Amino acid sequence: MKLITSPYNALYKELKLLATSSQERRKRGRTLLDGIHLSQSYLQHGGSPVLCVVSESAIAHPEAADLIAQCESSGVECVAMPDAQYKVLSQVENGVGLLFMIDTPQFTAPAVLAQSAVLLDNLQDPGNLGSILRSAAAAGIKHIYCSSGTALAWSPKVLRAGMGAHFLLEIFENVDLSAVMTTAQCPILATSSYAEKSIYDVDLTGSVAWLFGHEGQGVAEDLMTQASQQVVIPHLGKMESLNVAAAAAVCFFEQVRQTQT
Repeated sequence: MKLITSPYNALYKELKLLATSSQERRKRGRTLLDGIHLSQSYLQHGGSPVLCVVSESAIAHPEAADLIAQCESSGVECVAMPDAQYKVLSQVENGVGLLFMIDTPQFTAPAVLAQSAVLLDNLQDPGNLGSILRSAAAAGIKHIYCSSGTALAWSPKVLRAGMGAHFLLEIFENVDLSAVMTTAQCPILATSSYAEKSIYDVDLTGSVAWLFGHEGQGVAEDLMTQASQQVVIPHLGKMESLNVAAAAAVCFFEQVRQTQT
């Protein structure tokens, strides 16, 4: 295993850019999977990474050693570096020092919107995005459409919040949501505190496209007018609305409940 000790090493400089710059991740079409769990999930569902990186203190860790062995058996390059140098790349505190560099998966969106999906308009918080992806994967929803204003789905923060959900989904980024919605062959539902119909009174037994928007401003008005229906999530407390990730989870699992009844 090659040991990298110089901060001027070309490979280390590339890793540092990927760890710190969303622009570089987009430009290079690559990202980092930080930590044991994401790396295990990727090997299980996503294939082989471009590179495996491990801190010197983690080389002998049983879980890290197993992942390194799997990578080496598949011909994946593995490199090690001093702990202090590795920490510059990692945002995980007190974790096992291992990460993967991967090519960001690219998918071609279907010609029509015909199966259950999630449409995200200008959703900007990485934690909310990752949580929505995790809930969608758990609910069996596979297709995710992200507008150009939505956070980069393959950023380290979103990946950590998604907990491996990314590798079970097909995520389409920089999407013109309005154009996608014009192809819809299933209902498009948007939540609104002003809607009259409860989510629990809507038939969700078939395919549904869920539309969610910016954390503060909500869904853009022009997209909201394209939705088939607006629905409200009833709540008893005096809070005006739910966090968008919480609202999405309620919607997805009401759909699951109805389809399993």
